[in-house]
Amino acid sequence: MKHLVNIAGKAIGRGFTPFIIAEMSGNHNQSLDRALEIVDKAAECGAHALKIQTYTPDTMTLDLNEREFHISDPNSLWAGESLYKLYEEAYTPWEWHKPIFDRARELGIIAFSTPFDDTAVDFLENLDAPCYKIASFENTDLPLIRRVAATGKPLIISTGMATVAELDETVRAAREAGCKDLILLKCTSTYPASPENTDILTIPHMRELFGCEVGLSDHTMGIGVSVASVALGATVIEKHFTLDRAEGGVDSAFSMEPDEMSQLVLETKRAWQSLGQVNYGPTAAEIKSLQFRRSLYVVKDLKAGDVLTCDNLRAIRPGLGLPPKYLEQLLGKVVGHDIKKGTALTWASIQ
Repeated sequence: MKHLVNIAGKAIGRGFTPFIIAEMSGNHNQSLDRALEIVDKAAECGAHALKIQTYTPDTMTLDLNEREFHISDPNSLWAGESLYKLYEEAYTPWEWHKPIFDRARELGIIAFSTPFDDTAVDFLENLDAPCYKIASFENTDLPLIRRVAATGKPLIISTGMATVAELDETVRAAREAGCKDLILLKCTSTYPASPENTDILTIPHMRELFGCEVGLSDHTMGIGVSVASVALGATVIEKHFTLDRAEGGVDSAFSMEPDEMSQLVLETKRAWQSLGQVNYGPTAAEIKSLQFRRSLYVVKDLKAGDVLTCDNLRAIRPGLGLPPKYLEQLLGKVVGHDIKKGTALTWASIQ
């Protein structure tokens, strides 16, 4: 199976630094100026991509504030809202898409979006979107997945809540509809998520099971889970991004601020750099450190014919003498010539 994915000239795979996506979502707070500032900050922080979402309240739900259309869960960040009002607050006006995409291209980062219906896909195709993302709540919407896959663009799918059987259907639908470049993101669809319910050990299993690149859509706070996921083979990290959590926004409570995004970019790169390969013995950089091992040294002046004892032969640093493993074998041996204190012992010194 092909793993390596290329998005707008950026290679994604285990041979490359992790691909970091800053998710704007609704953190623009209905201000285009703020949206463009988020793009600026994402680029400044070193993110490789900026993602938005393409929908309207009417393409998402019905304008009702009752029954299942009302968010009644007291633990929800959006408790008391209607679904319609929430999406009305969070959606990115479609006329903003081009300015956002243009600003990202000017700054050298990749802008793309999550479409939620066919009209959004058609709109994004007119903007020449370089790839698409399927949100975790839509990963069982096979008609949508087929429509997006038919564009031939790389496809990123969040796997939150999906069973293995559902994911199998999703992946088959995408590939059968023309998707050749697929990335699955391990995702826990709670906001925020906790490290305990993130289960990133799924990442290498998912890679093997579906034969594609795998990353993490991370809703936890901080960068620890993302860094750990890189050690398990994640090649893409997606994090919600805002200018300042204190300024509010529908997703601000679990979004990263610029300083944190900069740390994410830096530390996931370090984690990736540290993976290397299975290796034993000194690396090239360690060769010069071998001299600081312990070895056998004569620690008192000796005359020819003297016997080596624990008083005159010790394992000390540096490492220019015989290895310490020979100490017991050498005790009781006679030296064949005078040896000055501080001399590294060699076999040639033994009578």
